[in-house]
Amino acid sequence: MGKTYHSTISDKNGKALQIGYTTEKYMAEMDAKAYIEGFRRVEYFVELCRQCKNYGHRYGCPPFDDDTLASIAKYTQVRVFGVKIIPEDKNLPLEAANQLMEPVIALLNKELLEEEKALDGFGLGFVGTCPYCGKSPCARLENKPCRHPDKVRPSLEAFGFDVGKTAKDMLGVEIKWSHDGLMPEYLLLVYGIFYHGSTC
Repeated sequence: MGKTYHSTISDKNGKALQIGYTTEKYMAEMDAKAYIEGFRRVEYFVELCRQCKNYGHRYGCPPFDDDTLASIAKYTQVRVFGVKIIPEDKNLPLEAANQLMEPVIALLNKELLEEEKALDGFGLGFVGTCPYCGKSPCARLENKPCRHPDKVRPSLEAFGFDVGKTAKDMLGVEIKWSHDGLMPEYLLLVYGIFYHGSTC
């Protein structure tokens, strides 16, 4: 990453537009226990999740059957990544954000699973629509098992982590918000992997 990419998005009239953007990647590590104690606010962030239409409707979203803390507390380290998506056009409508992020998220999901396997860890990915089922209804709605349990990962937010604080304090990057219906100067994707660090 770091070079210029192009993505096709649709404007509000359905017209296809070619948008150029660049990316910047950040990475930081921390003791897992320190991260859990300093960056996790379960009640606050899960309450925000409850206000989302995906709450309880997707396997990547809360509530979860398993104890989320138990899933990560057994690891000793956390590796956090951030990827900035910087559009060349500074006047894009906010509605275009998801379309701009989709190809980047597809690539990062693949990298997340590869790194999770390499570290023998537990990955936490991104909020939003499941990239594997797309627009198809999640099997959770029919009380059926997840179709892609080997790929679907919850987000840091879904496990109660403060992504804004994570980005600022660990990666040195602030999340930008939209103004006047326009996309901010950059979008920021934050994800991480809990794993067992070296004891050497």
